[in-house]
Amino acid sequence: MTANEIDQALGAPTPEVGVRLLQASEDQWFDRKSSRMAPKDLAPALVAFANSEGGTVVVGLHSGKVQGFHDHRDKLNAFRQAPIDYTNPPVRATFEQVDCINESGEKDELLVIRIDPSERVHETHTGECYLRVGDESRRLNFNQRQELEFDKGQSQYDGFPAPGITMSDLNGKGLVYYKSSMGATGDTKRVLRARSLLTRSDEVTNACYLLFGKNPADLFPQAHIRILRFLTTERGTGARLGVEEGTDIRIEGPIPNIIQRASNAIEELVPRRRSLRSSGTFEPTPIVPRDAWLEGLVNAVIHRSYSLAGDHIRVEIYPNRIEIESPGRFPGLANPQNPLEISRFARNPRIARVCADLRIGQELGEGIKRIFEEMRRVGLTDPVYKQTAGSVRLILVALPRIDPHTAAKLPRGSQRVVDILRSAGTSLGTGDIAEALGMSRPATKTRLRALADVGIVDWIGKSPQDPRAVWELNESW
Repeated sequence: MTANEIDQALGAPTPEVGVRLLQASEDQWFDRKSSRMAPKDLAPALVAFANSEGGTVVVGLHSGKVQGFHDHRDKLNAFRQAPIDYTNPPVRATFEQVDCINESGEKDELLVIRIDPSERVHETHTGECYLRVGDESRRLNFNQRQELEFDKGQSQYDGFPAPGITMSDLNGKGLVYYKSSMGATGDTKRVLRARSLLTRSDEVTNACYLLFGKNPADLFPQAHIRILRFLTTERGTGARLGVEEGTDIRIEGPIPNIIQRASNAIEELVPRRRSLRSSGTFEPTPIVPRDAWLEGLVNAVIHRSYSLAGDHIRVEIYPNRIEIESPGRFPGLANPQNPLEISRFARNPRIARVCADLRIGQELGEGIKRIFEEMRRVGLTDPVYKQTAGSVRLILVALPRIDPHTAAKLPRGSQRVVDILRSAGTSLGTGDIAEALGMSRPATKTRLRALADVGIVDWIGKSPQDPRAVWELNESW
């Protein structure tokens, strides 16, 4: 279930509430807890949600049964006090008791706890720090916690009040559509509060205005997408600038709108080649699969740093690749050298959650994995992430992976060597490649020599012991 479906389940008729919540999958924003647990054991979930993107914990559900609080009413106050007694600093949370029918067929109640995303790092009363990752509350080690503290300094810009903006500056149609997607029929402010899009004093947040503003560009002139198509494989400069006439497109507006309009524009501009399809006919096929670049675009919009003025998202389309560059570096918890191992951490937790409600973004941190899967599915080389001082660039190259027959003869990890050399765009020494691979020099040399034997890489040096010798991709690759 998506996050907004949890809200729909909580608003269902009393006999259905418990059943629907039991059917829901625990995820980035939802967790179930037993009413029989000790209130102090609620602390890890409270801390994990507060340290990530906020979420909802429902107490009174366990092992496929609706327990309720019929036999544990004395615990209700203790659970309500858990954020104060067992988290440090106290987690911001609101509590609501929702009617249900328990496993014995009696009228009962569930305790619903809504946790706000926090601008600070929280820990339990025992000093342990947790982060919500998918469907688990993951305990962080010292270094991970330290990186989280660094990241928190820039991650909550979307929760700051938007200066001078009021409810009248929001797009009514966008709000109506969002409420409809959540199955909400009540007051608009209540819906926005439920997603932390209003401050405690009902001020419109930056996230709210970026998502639903009539004209977000008046406050955030950098919050737009620029799409360019190049006639050459290199960008070029000045007289050699390779931008095709009429393909320099700027798209601005509320986030859901610009994602849709940008995806339509990119789909029109992506080069296509004729290829034999499963139907047995030759048909035009985009050089990069749509789902790969679309996931990259969505990630760029949701996770970019909106506090960085003067820069915007760029989508550059070349005859042989697509590049998507987004302002803001990866959070400290992420290693761009190993993108598949990146744990979920949203720089803009409020924007991420609303986009998931609208089914724009994935809920489980699967975006990067999906990009890799789509590229591999059509036999293309893995995506490449490059991080500069102030941005992250995703490069999707329309080049084939090592064919299965050749790959079967090579040591495991050989494709990764090819991807590292491609992403570097230049020759690399054995030590550089070993560091990027996370392997020893001997293991790296074994793979490089095997690749050289099949003509994929070339060794460039003056003698076998040349300390300046490097490896580079063969011209055919």
